[in-house]
Amino acid sequence: MAWNEPGNKGNDPWGNKGGNDKGPPDMDEVFRNLSKRFGKKGGSSNSGSGFGSKGILLILGILVVVWILSGFYSVKEAERGVALRFGEYVGLKDPGLQWKPTFIEEVYPVDVETVRSIPASGSMLTTDENVVKVELDVQYRVTDPYKFMFSAVDANSSLREATDSALRYVVGHNKMDDILTTGREAIRNDTWKELERIIEPYNLGLTIVDVNFLPARPPEEVKDAFDDAISAQEDEQRFIREAEAYSREVEPKARGVVERMAQEAEAYKQKVTLEAQGQVAKFDKLLPEYQKAPEVTRQRLYIDTMQQVMSGNNKVIVDTKSSGNMLYLPLDKMMDRKPNDSKSQPVRPDSEIQQLNSNSTLTPTYQNTGRMTREERMRQGRE
Repeated sequence: MAWNEPGNKGNDPWGNKGGNDKGPPDMDEVFRNLSKRFGKKGGSSNSGSGFGSKGILLILGILVVVWILSGFYSVKEAERGVALRFGEYVGLKDPGLQWKPTFIEEVYPVDVETVRSIPASGSMLTTDENVVKVELDVQYRVTDPYKFMFSAVDANSSLREATDSALRYVVGHNKMDDILTTGREAIRNDTWKELERIIEPYNLGLTIVDVNFLPARPPEEVKDAFDDAISAQEDEQRFIREAEAYSREVEPKARGVVERMAQEAEAYKQKVTLEAQGQVAKFDKLLPEYQKAPEVTRQRLYIDTMQQVMSGNNKVIVDTKSSGNMLYLPLDKMMDRKPNDSKSQPVRPDSEIQQLNSNSTLTPTYQNTGRMTREERMRQGRE
């Protein structure tokens, strides 16, 4: 029968024999009753009081030792400990073995060196009313453990929502062609800036390390058409690069030709200038001589001019009245003369040899063989 059931009188371990609650029992009496129940009858009150005091001290000593040992903890090298004393922030704990008063302080370790990542993806509407599926991966590191733990209910969840918001905002202000092709780097940078702007007022205690904008994809229904469009844009870029390469190849050649023509023109200019200066100098020297002997100078100029003109002529004019001897005509030398040596026409085998008499009458010409015909020789003998 239990000690507190009705009818069980005299078995109350707390000494409440009368059955009425008369206040808290005497601790010495409680220990004596417990000793009696374990077979220690007949003990004096002094021995029971000594046992109770030593037991309490022993228990208290064990509790103190356990409390001290329970306060030791360690913080890893990549972590920092956020210490709270009765719920109030008191500072950060460095890596290593530390001690805290149990039930008074609490320490929460936070990893501050590991680079964490949060993915974000979804189908989003662009500014040209097209739907595109984009994926983003945000990498961040905790810089302030206290703010990371207590500035928001869940810093990771807040960052994830901010990333999704920033990505949708940037995608909604760009065209689909830019998102799929050439504008990916600009979209990545804009998303990074927008994300930092969103999380700044929340003081999440983290820093964005990098933002990876993964290749976007069009809807599966129009994927083939977009693949063709991307291929055409790649061909366009290839043609542009080829044209630029051709331009870089042709431009130096053209510049070289221009430079050569400019140098030739400058050389021609100098040549003409020097020739003109030489003619002027020659005339300046010739004028005094002409003033001294006009007739002699005039004859000299005439002879020099005729010599210069006739030197390139392939026709020979002889005066038959001054001499009756037959003249030798060097046709082989005349045939070898190059057309560029004179301004006259090329020498023909049947070149004519004109004879001029004193009355400026023309005489019969030689044949192609260079000999006179029989009639001409008879006519010349009668004369």
